[in-house]
Amino acid sequence: MPENDKKIVPPKLPKTNYQTWVILGLVALVLILTRVYNSGDLVQIESSSFEDMVQANDIKKLVLVPDQKIVEITLKPEALKNAKYKQDIEKTSTPFGVNENGPHFKYLVPSVDKFVEKYDALTKNIARGQKVDVRVEDREDYSGQIFSWGFLLLMILGFWMLMRRMTGGGGPGGQIFNIGKSKAALFDAENKVKITFADVAGLEEAKEEVKEIVDFLKTPQKFTKLGGKIPKGALLVGPPGTGKTLLAKAVAGEAGVPFFSLSGSDFVEMFVGVGAARVRDLFKQAKEKAPCIVFIDEIDAIGRSRGRGQMPGSNDERENTLNSLLVEMDGFATDSGVIILAATNRPDVLDSALMRPGRFDRQISIDKPDIAGREHIFKVHLKPIKLSKNVDVKKLAAQTPGFAGAEIANVCNEAALIAARRDKQEVDMQDFQDAIDRVIGGLEKKTKIISPEEKKIVAYHEAGHAVAGWFLEHADPLVKVSIVPRGVAALGYAQYLPKEQFLYQTEQLTDEMCMTFGGRAAEEIIFDKISTGALSDLERITKMAYSMVTVYGMNKAIGNMSFYDSKQNDYTFNKPYSEATSERIDQEVKKIIDQAYERTKQLLIEHREHLEIIAKELLEKEILFQSDLERLIGKRPFAHQTTYEKFTNATAEAGAKPADASAGDVKAEEAPTA
Repeated sequence: MPENDKKIVPPKLPKTNYQTWVILGLVALVLILTRVYNSGDLVQIESSSFEDMVQANDIKKLVLVPDQKIVEITLKPEALKNAKYKQDIEKTSTPFGVNENGPHFKYLVPSVDKFVEKYDALTKNIARGQKVDVRVEDREDYSGQIFSWGFLLLMILGFWMLMRRMTGGGGPGGQIFNIGKSKAALFDAENKVKITFADVAGLEEAKEEVKEIVDFLKTPQKFTKLGGKIPKGALLVGPPGTGKTLLAKAVAGEAGVPFFSLSGSDFVEMFVGVGAARVRDLFKQAKEKAPCIVFIDEIDAIGRSRGRGQMPGSNDERENTLNSLLVEMDGFATDSGVIILAATNRPDVLDSALMRPGRFDRQISIDKPDIAGREHIFKVHLKPIKLSKNVDVKKLAAQTPGFAGAEIANVCNEAALIAARRDKQEVDMQDFQDAIDRVIGGLEKKTKIISPEEKKIVAYHEAGHAVAGWFLEHADPLVKVSIVPRGVAALGYAQYLPKEQFLYQTEQLTDEMCMTFGGRAAEEIIFDKISTGALSDLERITKMAYSMVTVYGMNKAIGNMSFYDSKQNDYTFNKPYSEATSERIDQEVKKIIDQAYERTKQLLIEHREHLEIIAKELLEKEILFQSDLERLIGKRPFAHQTTYEKFTNATAEAGAKPADASAGDVKAEEAPTA
């Protein structure tokens, strides 16, 4: 279709906030009613003023209201112009001006008979044709009632609008009388989730567990014919960003049964009893749709241990909600066909009653993926990206140890944005390298001005790390080092290639401490001074040394003892050892740190020539890779291959291009700070 024939869609106007206009209208109405009501009230006069009006023959009409014991006085038109009445009459004027038809004043009377007697006495000498007759009327005060009822209606309407806004507008749980309704989103055959297990990578063991739950719901006879029972629930536990919610969405897409999804915070409300009511309503709906799955994300919002941090005698609404959840998950009806899935990254704070079998029969651990899992995750996130031919997924997986699925997705997105910023047609390997650098070290600070003295300190600091790690057998070899400022305070950073391992020996931890000391030791050797740039290094070394002594039992003086308590909370102030032991621990930690520092200094003194070469090259090029280190100071003097060398050799043997020397695994080391 030609461009001129295209239908022009008018831009959507912003949605009118009708509630604001209603509130403004109500405020204006109250002000008008108040003004009219107050202005319509007659001015009360005394007995002497009434007598003067009668004697002056200024009265046009008198109306006696027995019920209210008042006499309403209407003046003649010519009397209204009199100065002695004009000021008082203006007080009774309405917003539309003075009402000439009256009444204008009121006069209180003790009783009807006494007023008649007094009025007859006052008009005794007045001619009959000039005398004003008194008219009696029976009436009720409707204006006050209307104003009172109107005010009450306005208050009810305002309260209703407030409740509507507080409870989320329309829909389930949106009205004041539906505040106890569940806010769970229902996914069934009509609005099915499109995410499947094929979209979940790197979680093979966890997928097998949840696939079995799906099979329970599809073919329960297969498992119950041997006498087994369908599990009540499964708890997905793992660090943030590892794919717990994504896995639950995949269960919703694969199950083919109704799927209720909500967050733990959806049960929390300012009104007492609302959370428990929503739990009951949720399970009522779920039992009506059974067999089905209920997914509660971030369950620690309502599942925290009861009594922790609570004042004596207080009533915690969250505990009521948790009690209701415990009852519903393990009630009398054991064959309801409702399976609970929940996710949390803080299983240590959950109540033990919630974690027991019968409620959450299975606890599925979702850890950060290994190198094979990262490769699969990269393949999933690289599908929508236009890739260059030089992009190697295995190389990317090797460069990102310790990355969770969310961080890998961020790397892929950052690489695409960097390529677009450079006006490229495809995303190549260099874009992914820059994206990894940005995720680890932060944004490159090209405009940060560093003095030559500081730059020289940074160069020797990073060179010290590089040389120490290069000549220590058990240290992670450096892959990339940079003195380009990044992030908030880092003036440089280094990337290492750690092993995919779970157990560490004493020699490995000691070499790791010496490598971390390389920056501080190089500064002292070259400049005979030290700087504040080793802050993060010293923090890491101190934690590592205390862990060796108090946690892992790697010190002979303290012995095979561990003072670590996995169940302790954050508010424990008592140490599990005496003051004497504490002093001895401090002495042993200082001894370990001093020995590591002296060893690092001796190592760098022996290789001072290499230290000078690396530092000068860094000052010239600002970024060095592993191939540059091999060119400048030779290969590492150890027979066994590093993880990086094994990976590059395996890639070459598979027929691929030799791994780019710039491809490095990352374990960022913060550089000196100003």
